[in-house]
Amino acid sequence: MVARKRLTPEESRSTALEAARALLIETGPQSVTLKAVSGRIGRTHANLLHHFGSASGLQKALAEHLARSVCETIIQAVHASRAGLGSAREVVDLAFDAFDREGAGALTSWMLLTGNEDALDPIISTIHDLVDELAPAEAGHSGGAQAIHQETLTLVLMALGDALIGGALAKSLGLPRDAARERATAMLEANFAETQTA
Repeated sequence: MVARKRLTPEESRSTALEAARALLIETGPQSVTLKAVSGRIGRTHANLLHHFGSASGLQKALAEHLARSVCETIIQAVHASRAGLGSAREVVDLAFDAFDREGAGALTSWMLLTGNEDALDPIISTIHDLVDELAPAEAGHSGGAQAIHQETLTLVLMALGDALIGGALAKSLGLPRDAARERATAMLEANFAETQTA
Protein backbone atom coordinates (compact mmCIF):
# COMPACT_ATOMS: atom_id res chain seq x y z
CA MET A 1 0.00 0.00 0.00
CA VAL A 2 1.39 3.38 -1.01
CA ALA A 3 1.32 6.08 1.66
CA ARG A 4 -0.64 9.20 0.79
CA LYS A 5 1.45 12.32 0.39
CA ARG A 6 0.94 14.65 3.31
CA LEU A 7 -0.22 18.05 2.08
CA THR A 8 0.19 21.37 3.80
CA PRO A 9 -3.11 23.00 4.84
CA GLU A 10 -2.77 25.42 1.90
CA GLU A 11 -2.13 22.58 -0.57
CA SER A 12 -5.03 20.57 0.80
CA ARG A 13 -7.39 23.54 0.54
CA SER A 14 -6.18 24.40 -2.97
CA THR A 15 -6.57 20.79 -4.14
CA ALA A 16 -10.11 20.68 -2.76
CA LEU A 17 -11.03 23.95 -4.49
CA GLU A 18 -9.69 22.74 -7.84
CA ALA A 19 -11.70 19.52 -7.45
CA ALA A 20 -14.80 21.56 -6.55
CA ARG A 21 -14.24 23.74 -9.62
CA ALA A 22 -13.96 20.65 -11.84
CA LEU A 23 -17.19 19.23 -10.39
CA LEU A 24 -18.93 22.58 -10.93
CA ILE A 25 -17.94 22.65 -14.59
CA GLU A 26 -18.58 18.95 -15.26
CA THR A 27 -21.88 18.36 -13.47
CA GLY A 28 -23.17 21.66 -12.09
CA PRO A 29 -23.27 23.45 -8.75
CA GLN A 30 -25.53 20.92 -7.03
CA SER A 31 -22.66 18.42 -7.20
CA VAL A 32 -20.26 20.62 -5.20
CA THR A 33 -20.64 18.78 -1.90
CA LEU A 34 -18.13 17.85 0.76
CA LYS A 35 -18.69 14.15 0.01
CA ALA A 36 -18.15 14.54 -3.74
CA VAL A 37 -15.04 16.69 -3.36
CA SER A 38 -13.51 14.45 -0.67
CA GLY A 39 -14.13 11.40 -2.87
CA ARG A 40 -12.49 13.07 -5.84
CA ILE A 41 -9.31 14.03 -4.01
CA GLY A 42 -9.05 10.95 -1.80
CA ARG A 43 -9.44 12.83 1.49
CA THR A 44 -11.91 12.31 4.28
CA HIS A 45 -15.11 14.22 4.80
CA ALA A 46 -13.69 15.32 8.17
CA ASN A 47 -10.64 16.77 6.41
CA LEU A 48 -12.83 19.01 4.29
CA LEU A 49 -14.98 19.95 7.28
CA HIS A 50 -11.78 21.09 8.96
CA HIS A 51 -10.93 23.38 6.03
CA PHE A 52 -14.38 24.69 5.07
CA GLY A 53 -16.73 24.02 8.00
CA SER A 54 -19.68 22.99 5.82
CA ALA A 55 -20.84 22.55 2.23
CA SER A 56 -21.90 26.19 2.34
CA GLY A 57 -18.38 27.15 3.43
CA LEU A 58 -16.91 25.11 0.58
CA GLN A 59 -19.20 26.82 -1.93
CA LYS A 60 -18.32 30.25 -0.55
CA ALA A 61 -14.60 29.45 -0.77
CA LEU A 62 -15.13 28.20 -4.34
CA ALA A 63 -16.91 31.44 -5.24
CA GLU A 64 -13.98 33.44 -3.88
CA HIS A 65 -11.46 31.19 -5.65
CA LEU A 66 -13.27 31.57 -9.00
CA ALA A 67 -13.70 35.32 -8.58
CA ARG A 68 -10.04 35.93 -7.75
CA SER A 69 -8.80 33.77 -10.61
CA VAL A 70 -11.12 35.42 -13.11
CA CYS A 71 -10.46 38.97 -11.95
CA GLU A 72 -6.68 38.52 -12.01
CA THR A 73 -6.94 37.35 -15.62
CA ILE A 74 -9.25 40.25 -16.54
CA ILE A 75 -6.91 42.80 -14.93
CA GLN A 76 -4.01 41.48 -17.01
CA ALA A 77 -6.12 41.59 -20.18
CA VAL A 78 -7.31 45.16 -19.52
CA HIS A 79 -3.75 46.35 -18.89
CA ALA A 80 -2.60 44.62 -22.08
CA SER A 81 -5.46 46.19 -24.03
CA ARG A 82 -4.63 49.66 -22.74
CA ALA A 83 -1.00 49.13 -23.71
CA GLY A 84 -2.08 48.15 -27.23
CA LEU A 85 -1.16 44.49 -26.66
CA GLY A 86 -4.66 43.06 -26.43
CA SER A 87 -8.20 43.86 -27.40
CA ALA A 88 -11.48 44.78 -25.76
CA ARG A 89 -12.91 41.52 -27.14
CA GLU A 90 -10.33 39.53 -25.16
CA VAL A 91 -11.49 41.25 -21.95
CA VAL A 92 -15.12 40.53 -22.82
CA ASP A 93 -14.40 36.90 -23.67
CA LEU A 94 -12.60 36.40 -20.35
CA ALA A 95 -15.53 37.84 -18.39
CA PHE A 96 -18.18 35.93 -20.36
CA ASP A 97 -16.21 32.66 -20.25
CA ALA A 98 -15.79 33.01 -16.48
CA PHE A 99 -19.54 33.03 -16.01
CA ASP A 100 -20.28 30.47 -18.71
CA ARG A 101 -17.47 27.95 -19.21
CA GLU A 102 -15.87 28.33 -15.78
CA GLY A 103 -19.18 27.90 -13.97
CA ALA A 104 -19.46 31.21 -12.09
CA GLY A 105 -22.92 31.87 -13.58
CA ALA A 106 -24.25 28.48 -12.52
CA LEU A 107 -22.69 28.85 -9.08
CA THR A 108 -24.21 32.32 -8.68
CA SER A 109 -27.71 31.15 -9.60
CA TRP A 110 -27.36 28.08 -7.34
CA MET A 111 -26.31 30.24 -4.39
CA LEU A 112 -29.33 32.49 -4.91
CA LEU A 113 -31.76 29.59 -5.31
CA THR A 114 -30.53 27.82 -2.18
CA GLY A 115 -30.65 30.97 -0.06
CA ASN A 116 -26.88 31.11 0.30
CA GLU A 117 -26.56 34.71 -0.90
CA ASP A 118 -23.65 35.44 1.41
CA ALA A 119 -21.59 33.03 -0.71
CA LEU A 120 -21.78 35.71 -3.41
CA ASP A 121 -19.99 38.22 -1.16
CA PRO A 122 -16.52 37.08 -2.31
CA ILE A 123 -17.51 37.49 -5.97
CA ILE A 124 -18.89 40.98 -5.35
CA SER A 125 -15.91 41.94 -3.20
CA THR A 126 -13.41 40.66 -5.76
CA ILE A 127 -15.15 42.47 -8.61
CA HIS A 128 -15.09 45.63 -6.50
CA ASP A 129 -11.33 45.14 -6.01
CA LEU A 130 -11.00 44.68 -9.78
CA VAL A 131 -12.74 48.01 -10.36
CA ASP A 132 -10.51 49.73 -7.79
CA GLU A 133 -7.47 48.26 -9.55
CA LEU A 134 -8.58 49.57 -12.93
CA ALA A 135 -10.15 52.89 -11.90
CA PRO A 136 -6.96 54.85 -11.03
CA ALA A 137 -5.95 54.84 -14.69
CA GLU A 138 -9.29 56.46 -15.44
CA ALA A 139 -9.10 59.10 -12.73
CA GLY A 140 -7.38 61.61 -15.01
CA HIS A 141 -10.48 62.45 -16.99
CA SER A 142 -13.84 63.68 -15.80
CA GLY A 143 -16.06 60.94 -14.48
CA GLY A 144 -13.46 58.27 -15.27
CA ALA A 145 -13.81 56.25 -12.07
CA GLN A 146 -17.60 56.45 -12.22
CA ALA A 147 -17.54 55.37 -15.86
CA ILE A 148 -15.46 52.28 -15.14
CA HIS A 149 -17.78 51.36 -12.26
CA GLN A 150 -20.74 51.57 -14.62
CA GLU A 151 -18.97 49.59 -17.33
CA THR A 152 -17.89 46.89 -14.88
CA LEU A 153 -21.47 46.58 -13.62
CA THR A 154 -22.77 46.35 -17.18
CA LEU A 155 -20.11 43.84 -18.26
CA VAL A 156 -20.67 41.55 -15.26
CA LEU A 157 -24.46 41.66 -15.60
CA MET A 158 -24.20 40.98 -19.33
CA ALA A 159 -21.83 38.07 -18.74
CA LEU A 160 -24.02 36.59 -16.00
CA GLY A 161 -27.22 37.00 -18.03
CA ASP A 162 -25.57 35.53 -21.11
CA ALA A 163 -24.38 32.50 -19.13
CA LEU A 164 -27.89 31.86 -17.81
CA ILE A 165 -30.14 32.55 -20.83
CA GLY A 166 -27.99 34.07 -23.56
CA GLY A 167 -28.12 31.14 -25.96
CA ALA A 168 -31.87 30.65 -25.82
CA LEU A 169 -32.60 34.38 -25.92
CA ALA A 170 -30.29 35.08 -28.87
CA LYS A 171 -31.84 32.18 -30.78
CA SER A 172 -35.40 33.34 -30.09
CA LEU A 173 -34.52 36.86 -31.30
CA GLY A 174 -32.78 35.56 -34.41
CA LEU A 175 -29.41 36.93 -33.29
CA PRO A 176 -25.98 35.30 -33.43
CA ARG A 177 -24.96 33.46 -30.26
CA ASP A 178 -22.21 36.01 -29.55
CA ALA A 179 -24.45 39.07 -29.96
CA ALA A 180 -24.13 40.04 -26.27
CA ARG A 181 -20.34 39.72 -26.47
CA GLU A 182 -20.33 41.98 -29.51
CA ARG A 183 -22.36 44.63 -27.63
CA ALA A 184 -20.06 44.42 -24.62
CA THR A 185 -17.00 44.70 -26.87
CA ALA A 186 -18.40 47.83 -28.55
CA MET A 187 -18.99 49.37 -25.10
CA LEU A 188 -15.40 48.70 -23.97
CA GLU A 189 -13.90 49.87 -27.26
CA ALA A 190 -15.78 53.16 -26.97
CA ASN A 191 -14.45 53.56 -23.44
CA PHE A 192 -10.87 52.74 -24.43
CA ALA A 193 -11.08 55.24 -27.30
CA GLU A 194 -12.42 57.93 -24.95
CA THR A 195 -9.62 57.19 -22.46
CA GLN A 196 -6.98 57.60 -25.18
CA THR A 197 -8.32 61.00 -26.27
CA ALA A 198 -8.91 62.34 -22.75
